[in-house]
Amino acid sequence: MTQFQDRYLFAVNLCHDAGDEALSYFKDRGNLAVDQKGTQDWVSEADRNVELLIRARLAEAWPDDGVYGEEHDPKPGTSGFDWVIDPIDGTTNFVNGIPSWTIVLAGVVKGRTELGVIRDPNVGETYKALRGMGAHLNDVRMQVASGTPLSSGTVSVGYSNRVEATNVIPVIADLIGHGAMYHRNASGALSIAYVAAGRLLGYMEEHMNAWDCLAGQLLVEEAGGQVELQDANAMIRDGGRVVVGTPDVFDTLVNIADRAWNG
Repeated sequence: MTQFQDRYLFAVNLCHDAGDEALSYFKDRGNLAVDQKGTQDWVSEADRNVELLIRARLAEAWPDDGVYGEEHDPKPGTSGFDWVIDPIDGTTNFVNGIPSWTIVLAGVVKGRTELGVIRDPNVGETYKALRGMGAHLNDVRMQVASGTPLSSGTVSVGYSNRVEATNVIPVIADLIGHGAMYHRNASGALSIAYVAAGRLLGYMEEHMNAWDCLAGQLLVEEAGGQVELQDANAMIRDGGRVVVGTPDVFDTLVNIADRAWNG
């Protein structure tokens, strides 16, 4: 047991409850209020209300912790433990009736992610990790794929409206040149979880926000994969590039990212 075991178990239960709440909105999309924040960037009342639910539960259980989320103002804490929330990652899918979206919750201490939970209520899957304790899909230990080259696997590539959209084209071309398949499901968090689960070989995106990636990066680490080292607090503040992958392909993916995005 680690010092964050209580928060970890709390986070898993909270993400289940938040997933149920989001699913109730998803099943009643005809009455869902949706706003556009930018190009291909949507927010719904489900996003806002699910984040409020998570924040209320955190405030009740851990009132001194900081809370940072996608849809509401940050709440600095005094405990040294910060929660990072994406109430619905994959809102474009959500509002269009595509069942590929997740609830994401990460816990950060001194610039390092200590716990991460990604809940997919559409299929009843919970990806979860506590640093040093491995990563699990529901109650089964996860391990990244092993011995699979790019020419025999699939890499997911994220698309961000925070950078030039065409920057993704050379990455896809380079992956195809290596014989890889490429994948995009419009939920970066879920795609990174798929790397941890051995379903994808890697994930790449030029710019992600912390709430989209911190939980998944920990999942990949704890499942035996590799990630680019980053300070979680800097990611909360500014966001940044994300490359994760199996040990067999990670260095190649970093080289592809460097060529496309100038390091």
